[in-house]
Amino acid sequence: MTERPSSSRDASGRSDSEQPPLPPARFAYDRHTWKELAHLLANLPLSLLGFTYVVVVLSTGAFLTVTVIGFPLLAAGLMGARQLGKLERARARALLGVRVDEPSPMPLRGGKDGFFPQLWLALKDPVGWRTILYDFIRLPWGILTFTITLTSLFVLWPVLPFIARGLANADRAMVRGLLSPSDELERRIAELESDRGVVVDTAAADLRRIERDLHDGAQARLVNLAMGLGLAKEKLLEDPDAAATMVEEAHGEVKLALQELRDLARGIHPAVLTDRGLDAALSAVASRCTVPVKVTVDLVSRPVAAIEGIAYFTVSELLQNISKHSGAKSASVDVWRSDERLLIQVWDNGRGGAGLDGGTGMRGLADRLDAVDGLFVIESPQGGPTTVTAELPWRDRDPGQG
Repeated sequence: MTERPSSSRDASGRSDSEQPPLPPARFAYDRHTWKELAHLLANLPLSLLGFTYVVVVLSTGAFLTVTVIGFPLLAAGLMGARQLGKLERARARALLGVRVDEPSPMPLRGGKDGFFPQLWLALKDPVGWRTILYDFIRLPWGILTFTITLTSLFVLWPVLPFIARGLANADRAMVRGLLSPSDELERRIAELESDRGVVVDTAAADLRRIERDLHDGAQARLVNLAMGLGLAKEKLLEDPDAAATMVEEAHGEVKLALQELRDLARGIHPAVLTDRGLDAALSAVASRCTVPVKVTVDLVSRPVAAIEGIAYFTVSELLQNISKHSGAKSASVDVWRSDERLLIQVWDNGRGGAGLDGGTGMRGLADRLDAVDGLFVIESPQGGPTTVTAELPWRDRDPGQG
């Protein structure tokens, strides 16, 4: 799968790599030079403020960790460090022209998750700790830059623009390295939060479906069976022939209830998939499709059960759609492994026009695959044919799973 590159962007939509370069330093002082000089001279007072804050927070928090207030105090100090980082990013944007995004806010939920989970979340905040490190190492750098800049104003003023540019570039590197958010990490966190919601919603929908199928199908049939057997018991002595007829009807109800329970169990996780793998399970699904389906599974080994189950239900849903909506005369299913990915391709020669917004469950399939870092691509022009390609991460099955 091709990774989607991410980069921080400013308000105009430019990323860090797309920012216009600064004009070269020159002997004549321009506005960029004056901004850099202002930044370098402000380094000392602000680094003193940051260093003092860090020392006080860390020493006090570490000393009081033996009491009940130590860790909450340290967590509050890390949240305060975020504000110092915000100030430094604003100063770098204004004086150094460094375009850095603000990191994502702390996902605190007003204590809804409980005090200790929220406390642990604040204590391991990477943004706060990077800011603490930034402020801790800035004091000697602030003293150095202030001294060199102030001295050069009187002694080396002809070449001061070049000196200021070199020192300011070091500041730019520090800001980008310690105060800018990790784009890939931020993106990954947002994806995982979204995927977690999809997984929870999918699991809840599956539970509701199972409950509905049990209530409306097998449970109702078993209730009728119990009532029929009760009536047959009452008539057993009075009218044996009628009782025998009712028992025969009850026997038919038992068969239907068993079939419904088998179908329900197959919908949860088919036994053939557990016992024999994707090849046999998909062949069984294809045999129930109203369209002739050719199944080709080229796998030397089996993936983990979770991936295997998602692959099975993906193909099952697609074949149901072909039966109900495609008007196809033939279809095919191909499953193979490519490096560390499990690839699935389902083709049919139906009328086409399928899409994620077509109301045939495609969107649910795409969300389910996306939740496990998979891909779901539909090629379905009007008039057909339709080709659906699904891609899942491959993880080898533990030998103990068979």
